[in-house]
Amino acid sequence: MRGLLGFLPWIVYGFIATSDEWRWGAITGLVIALVLVAVDRRSGRSWDMMVIETSAVVFFALLTALSLLDPDSPLTPYGPALVDVWLAGTAWGSLAVRRPFTLGIARATTPEELWRNPVFHRANVIISAVWAAAFTVAALALTLVLSVSPHATTLVITIKVLSFAAPAAFTAWYPGHLKRRALAR
Repeated sequence: MRGLLGFLPWIVYGFIATSDEWRWGAITGLVIALVLVAVDRRSGRSWDMMVIETSAVVFFALLTALSLLDPDSPLTPYGPALVDVWLAGTAWGSLAVRRPFTLGIARATTPEELWRNPVFHRANVIISAVWAAAFTVAALALTLVLSVSPHATTLVITIKVLSFAAPAAFTAWYPGHLKRRALAR
């Protein structure tokens, strides 16, 4: 699934930053996000197909600056939660402006004649909302876990994996479900 590649900077950051090395995680995330955007733009992908990648560039640029200017920031232990806060904001924001972030990604694999179909748009609203909800729940859970036990690495990783795997599984399942339901009518 090409759309999931956009999450690579976030995933790599999660692995590197887990060891309390958030500066290198932020820098690595920024470099990967910039490379993804550059490669995607060169291949002709439109900006609406790269919402997550573009959001990653902004987030990791800000996080890199913060981590270099204030390496002992009180936000340091909350890096994993900050990622989900930002991703939740990106997803909810895309819904607020009526441009679900999954819409551009879905267009890459959907015939153009379906793009204006209200069902196609509604499906992407639902899929984006599932991602937004997962990011929101993860942000809250991670903030709670990290405030109680800043070194609960296994639990942090479990929350991160579940908050990605559950909406990814839903994203893979839901379009097929809609097709089966339409055929049953």
